[in-house]
Amino acid sequence: MVTSIASVCLSGGLTDKIHACAAAGFDGIEIMDSDLTVAHESPEEIRALCERLGLRIDMLQPFRDAEGVDEDLFADTLRRAREKFRTAQRLGTDLILVCSNAATATVDDDAVTARQLGELADLAAEHGIRLAYEALAWGRFVNDYRHAWRLVQLADRPNLGTCLDSFHILSRGHDPAAIEEIDGEKIFFLQLADAPDLNMDVLSWSRHHRLFPGEGSFDLVTFLTHVLRAGYTGPLSLEVFNDTFRQTDTGRTAAHARRSLTWLADRVATTDSHDDRRIPEAQCPHAVDFVEISGADLSTADHMLEQLGFTFRGSHHRKPVRLWTLGTARLVLDEQDKHETPHLSGIGLSVDDSDRASARAEALGAPPAFRRTHTGDHELRAVASPDGTQVYWNDQPAETWTEEFTGGDDGDSSGAVVDHINLSYPWQDFDEAVLFSTSVLGLDAQASSEVPGPRGLVRSQVMRSPDGVVRVPLNLAPPTAPTPPRHVAISCQDVIGVAERARARGLQFLAVPANYYDDLAARFALDTAFVDRLRRLDLLYDRDDDGEFIHFYTPTLGDVFLELVERRGHYDGYGAPNAPVRLAAQRPAS
Repeated sequence: MVTSIASVCLSGGLTDKIHACAAAGFDGIEIMDSDLTVAHESPEEIRALCERLGLRIDMLQPFRDAEGVDEDLFADTLRRAREKFRTAQRLGTDLILVCSNAATATVDDDAVTARQLGELADLAAEHGIRLAYEALAWGRFVNDYRHAWRLVQLADRPNLGTCLDSFHILSRGHDPAAIEEIDGEKIFFLQLADAPDLNMDVLSWSRHHRLFPGEGSFDLVTFLTHVLRAGYTGPLSLEVFNDTFRQTDTGRTAAHARRSLTWLADRVATTDSHDDRRIPEAQCPHAVDFVEISGADLSTADHMLEQLGFTFRGSHHRKPVRLWTLGTARLVLDEQDKHETPHLSGIGLSVDDSDRASARAEALGAPPAFRRTHTGDHELRAVASPDGTQVYWNDQPAETWTEEFTGGDDGDSSGAVVDHINLSYPWQDFDEAVLFSTSVLGLDAQASSEVPGPRGLVRSQVMRSPDGVVRVPLNLAPPTAPTPPRHVAISCQDVIGVAERARARGLQFLAVPANYYDDLAARFALDTAFVDRLRRLDLLYDRDDDGEFIHFYTPTLGDVFLELVERRGHYDGYGAPNAPVRLAAQRPAS
């Protein structure tokens, strides 16, 4: 697989972008003319830098408003083009992107348009330049890739081909199957972008909301399969216009982008038997093995877990680490981090093959995480997620590592399990977290939702294993709001009983306003005594056609808290109507 990326995908100056793309492992780069225009380096210096870093300049882009114009305007088009061709020569690339006319087109005549494209190609040939003609989704007369291909055929020049852009094709709902009817040698370039399903004008959608493959709603696997079956052998290039990516760290975004191409190529290889693009298959987790909370002093967490009815299973025989369990829900308290307030630092996942899971993560560019082990300790393979949270894979029974903890009691058989792990991200990290969850962890993205918080809407994207046993909701904080704390939800069979016993032991839960219970009584026909019991214990309630959900939240310790839940019937949600209550209650006092 040969990869490329448009410079417009990244923040910073052109030389910063070039260095980041090379470091991320891209083979080539598309130079956006606006990036070159504001660069202090000459085209020759940009070319030399790319050569030194082993990065090809695949294309200079874009050349706009070229065809479908009157003859006077077309004469000026040729003048503009001649200067761009000279710039491309100085950069050392032989390919220029020509976008269909979206501004100055006045002649809706294929014969005229094809003739003008042909003349433009003839001029390009004098400079050794090829032209890739692309149908913009908002092009005035040409906005369909099939139309663009017909015009290329009519012009009939050896140095004129087409450029296929997944956004321009899929955003308009065009069927990509006809791509296979295009001569693969005449597909001069391929640009890939994903996007969320939004109801807005296509130009704004394109300029601000494109995403890297695997983060949106486009079926890029089918799209790319059609392109490869047509015989295309050029680079898989990313062209993603996104306000977030153009403000975030250049190197991190480039690595994020490169991971998305690896994921996409692997998905296509899986469906189309291209074994040369395969990486180790995803290891779908079938259980949460443990959750790790780290901090300099976790004695308050010890006390809270005891109040909740967790069993102390002992201290690690070599490290300042303790294990608490409730049923098969295992919480590891790690005090090796001497400079941090309590925070969720690690997630252990049970998989069939930890070596393959680790190898896949490495192929996708996720760095391995160091974990100090001693002779006799069970070694868990680990990887660092984009935000630093460590993910561990275990393909052995939990007893292989829990036996390292001594001095505690035997576990219970309550049937409690980790129900879900709720992770929160600032606006600039959210899309990368979604891609990491799908590509590295093998989780599926569910439909996103939004809940109101005291500082704006919070977007929630649930990632889950195919069987629904492992659930990881990802929450996107509003741009101006602090990132909400993360939490671990434990499912038990009698949450009211757990709450009563914890309250008797002195644990105060997150306080719920009395107005909530008045609203609850109005929404559901609940027994008054039952509502009073919920009120007394600060329990929250939800119900749908499939079942009921009762839950409560502990106080927040640093950046983490716990949630105890009970699912009745076949309730499969997360108590979303109650999320605003929690967010408001957890808001720091001003």
